[in-house]
Amino acid sequence: MRRLLLARHAKSSWGDVSLKDHDRPLNARGRRSAPLVAGALYDLDLTPDAVISSTSARTRETWARMEPIFEDRATVEFLPELYLASPRTVLAAIASVAPSAATLMVLGHNPSTHALAAFLSREGDPKQIRQLTRAFPTGAVAVIELAGERWDEAGDGGELLHFIRPRHLE
Repeated sequence: MRRLLLARHAKSSWGDVSLKDHDRPLNARGRRSAPLVAGALYDLDLTPDAVISSTSARTRETWARMEPIFEDRATVEFLPELYLASPRTVLAAIASVAPSAATLMVLGHNPSTHALAAFLSREGDPKQIRQLTRAFPTGAVAVIELAGERWDEAGDGGELLHFIRPRHLE
């Protein structure tokens, strides 16, 4: 069984208009919510074995605030191709993950995180699927148990087990 944690970076700051989009940090709300979301995942026994993340400042900072909750157990790879990637590019990155990882977190951006989570959530609680389909807020994580046994089968989708949103944890 493979568990995919599709995570959108925590809330970022628009305070410094001179920064490039790639370089925007988290704002105060994002800095508070990232460890809360990690704690909710940890409480559900959903510690990632591997993490692939965009290289943006906000995804790096989101992971830096989550990592201590997971006790630094995951291998982490920052991939430039995940910055503002298409869902197809994200699926290709997932397919390249080592088979030894049973739980994978993908830390990225919208609209690809939202689109991919909606596409892959083929089963599960209809209410949670409707909520996910409507919006994928910053800091949210869709937990999907994939039908396939290999990461290169992720495109076959699976069951949405949880849709964790920061505002429901605060």
